[in-house]
Amino acid sequence: MITIIAAVVALVIGAVGGYMLLRYVANGKYNETVEAAKKEAEVIKEKKKLEMKEQFLNKKAELEKEIQQRTQHLQQGENKQRQREQNLNQRQDELKRMQSEQDKRKNELDRQQQTIDNEKQQIAQQKEELLKQQEMERQKLEELSGLSAEEARNRLVESLKDEAKTAAASYVNEIMDEAKLNANAQAKKIVIQTIQRVATETAIENSVSVFHIDNDEVKGRIIGREGRNIRALEAACGVEIVVDDTPEAIVISAFDPVRREVCRLALHQLVSDGRIHPARIEEVVAKVKKQLDQEIVETGKRVTIDLGVHGLHPELIRIVGKMKYRSSYGQNLLQHARETANLCAVMAAELGLNPKKAKRAGLLHDIGKVPDEETELPHALYGAKIAEKYKEKPDICNAIGAHHDEMEMQTLLAPIVQVCDAISGARPGARREIVEAYIKRLNDLEAIAMSYPGVIKTYAIQAGRELRVIVGADKMSDQETEQLSGLIATKIQNEMTYPGQVKITVIRETRSVAYAK
Repeated sequence: MITIIAAVVALVIGAVGGYMLLRYVANGKYNETVEAAKKEAEVIKEKKKLEMKEQFLNKKAELEKEIQQRTQHLQQGENKQRQREQNLNQRQDELKRMQSEQDKRKNELDRQQQTIDNEKQQIAQQKEELLKQQEMERQKLEELSGLSAEEARNRLVESLKDEAKTAAASYVNEIMDEAKLNANAQAKKIVIQTIQRVATETAIENSVSVFHIDNDEVKGRIIGREGRNIRALEAACGVEIVVDDTPEAIVISAFDPVRREVCRLALHQLVSDGRIHPARIEEVVAKVKKQLDQEIVETGKRVTIDLGVHGLHPELIRIVGKMKYRSSYGQNLLQHARETANLCAVMAAELGLNPKKAKRAGLLHDIGKVPDEETELPHALYGAKIAEKYKEKPDICNAIGAHHDEMEMQTLLAPIVQVCDAISGARPGARREIVEAYIKRLNDLEAIAMSYPGVIKTYAIQAGRELRVIVGADKMSDQETEQLSGLIATKIQNEMTYPGQVKITVIRETRSVAYAK
């Protein structure tokens, strides 16, 4: 029992002692923590003060810098203002000086004007005195001669007229006699010398071109399955392609040299490339047409450079290039124009005129034969209209329009161009009337078909024995195409004269194209 009591007492004493000890330790740590926190707060406070002081100093420095910059700007503005004031003062001084100089000049001009007025008055007085003296002398002469001044003048004029008439008549008779003796011989001499100096080879146009191939196997590829390739090529170019037993050759027939050339170049590209089918044919033909347009321009440029004709409008150069693919009565039109230009230059030089102008007029005299649009004007008048449109000089335009007497000749260039045109065309073998009539008949055939609505293209082939008419599928039905062929045939029978018969083929087709990529 005593042991238990002692243990309890000891436990109580230990608990009290532990509590007291724990409280003591806790109070000590709290105080330490508080002290540490106070010290840390002081440190933080000092740091914040330093930071605020540093920020204050930075702001102060920035403000001082900004104030300094503004002060500099103000000083610069003041300097500029002072400079402007100085400039204004200088300008005012200059204006004052100029005003004073103007005043001096004005005073000087006034003095000079006064001097001139005085001199005019003196001259007027002297003139009056001179007239009075002349009148007095005339009256004295009339008294001495017994004739008035008018009568004396008339007698003198009549005597001079008689003498002049006699001398002039004699002189004119001598000139006329001499001119009659020498005119024919001189004119023949000039023409013969001109022809001899400018004689060139004349190329006669035909209506076929020959395309040479390496072997006859290519013919089958050109014809295509069931002839679809050759039909597509004929439709795209407007020609007739003759594939016969002639070895290593294909004949291209058409009256239009441009169409034949397009077909020939297209065939060359297709055979070289190896891909020959309708879609490719249409693509190549379109490309060749563009290339031929460029070639026409280059041809015109080369011709003008060779002849020394400069300053032509680009459109006139293009028209000159188109002459290469046209013919006049079987004579190549570009060759004819070059020959006429050279003849004009030589003849103008013989007659003492400007050879450059004559050459220019001779080159352009037939530009009305290659129109871009249909016209009812004669080619000479239409050519003069084109030349005037592209700013050619009036004498050039008159020479072009008057070379077939369809316009009054106003300068000596016009008869020279007319004579040289006749010389170039009249030489033996230069022209053939048959070819021109043939080409005109084919042109008329195509024009008749194009006059109907819905027609897109027309091609006269097989020497005019067949007319192919291509119509738009969206503009005409199958039944209307049958009616159209009959209408065209009737109109051709009524309006044209032709050998044999003409077959009219109207083509209407619909195409759908897609690309696999």
